[in-house]
Amino acid sequence: MTFHKENILSQILKRKYLIIITLITLIGGYLLFFYGKSHKIDIATTMLSTFEKVSKLLPIEPDTQKEIEVANTLTQTFTQKDGKTHVFLVLLQNNFELRPGGGFLGQYAVIKVKDGTVVSHVIEDANLLDQRITVKVTPPWPLTRYAQIKRWKFRDSNFSPDFPTNAEKAQYFYRLSGGREAFDGVIAVNATVFDHLLAITGPITIPGYHGIYTADGGALQLEEAVEKAYLGDDVPLEAKQARKNIMKKIGAEMITRLTTIDNIPKIASIFQEELRDKNIMVFFKEPSLQSLVASVHWDGSVTKDWNHDSLMIVDANLGALKSDYFVKRSLEYSVDFTTGTRATATIAYTYNHTATYGDWRTSDYHTYTRVYTPKGSTYVENSRQKTGGVASQDDEAFNRTVFGYKVDAIMNQSLPTKISYLLPESITENNYKLLLQKQSGIGNIPVTIRVKTSKGELEQTLELKKDLELAIQEIEEKK
Repeated sequence: MTFHKENILSQILKRKYLIIITLITLIGGYLLFFYGKSHKIDIATTMLSTFEKVSKLLPIEPDTQKEIEVANTLTQTFTQKDGKTHVFLVLLQNNFELRPGGGFLGQYAVIKVKDGTVVSHVIEDANLLDQRITVKVTPPWPLTRYAQIKRWKFRDSNFSPDFPTNAEKAQYFYRLSGGREAFDGVIAVNATVFDHLLAITGPITIPGYHGIYTADGGALQLEEAVEKAYLGDDVPLEAKQARKNIMKKIGAEMITRLTTIDNIPKIASIFQEELRDKNIMVFFKEPSLQSLVASVHWDGSVTKDWNHDSLMIVDANLGALKSDYFVKRSLEYSVDFTTGTRATATIAYTYNHTATYGDWRTSDYHTYTRVYTPKGSTYVENSRQKTGGVASQDDEAFNRTVFGYKVDAIMNQSLPTKISYLLPESITENNYKLLLQKQSGIGNIPVTIRVKTSKGELEQTLELKKDLELAIQEIEEKK
């Protein structure tokens, strides 16, 4: 009898998990409802201080309880038996070829859910969708200038660092291809989620396919399985179109292994982090639901209503290869309030290209970089180092001034780039706050922050895993 009950429970969980895993973000949300464990950020702080009080630049931690409440609301909305059909567009992004909104958009899925059950799903290569688009849409100029892309289509739609913008653009191109579905939501998932799930499932072998897929480089190995053998014009079109069938087989095996009660805490923990660090991003048509995910920063948006200092560095790999797997980044951000009426900000951003040789997957790294700063910032002429010419423009949609430039990082070398700019006069040393926003799919970045004021200097090191709000806080100095 006990076995029978466990069997029934397992089947119930599998049906629910099939929806949630397929929709990706809802799996994290649903499991977070059971997972109330709080996570604390361990920050090592170093300072050079002449304050009467000790000052620290400290992160404002996320509200886990609020995440759980939002997750529960989403789960109840999309699993209740109300006769409604919910349609989702899922964007599968390869962040080994980084784009501003995550990774290169290679595949997509259309999934329909009714009464808590997946009633249909279609997975297709993005190139096949793009073949059905006949309308000519002018691409953003960096795509044309540096990647020779003459028509903007679905696979290049995520050229904004703001996911709600990309979600709308992806739906626009889907409609241009002849798609008729009206989507209730759009979900983006980066390739590195695959490796993180393999850490739970254990190694996977698919009959008829070579190789064992593990958490240590499984996504890279899958990339090789669906790319390397199909390069060249001599490969039949049918074979090229079927090359990603292995992904469906692996997905089915992963669902089977993940849908066990013992895995609930592990999956919850992983997907909480994936949502926080933008490896998974969600957008909903219903404004109330969109407001919910925005309130816990699961929407992948560029913050519009921040009136203090802010920084977001965004890369666009325009070399058409998967070099981002080998590129490691680090950031030093300095703000000096002693230089005049306006503080001087300096970004030292280093690209370390760890590949030792070129092949079908990688070569020298070519990216168009955009730096999102507070609106009203002014580039300091001739301050650039190891970058192309700096273009400056205001982005009214996000209340930002954006500096853009080309970067070329050579294999097996480290490239330290640098630019400086003046912050707006409204940003002062009093009650200084900083918003660091992370690009989707870029991985964790070591960061050093230095703030120099009339009272002294602060220095802090941290790892940028997700968006961070930091504030200078003063505490009584211990004797």
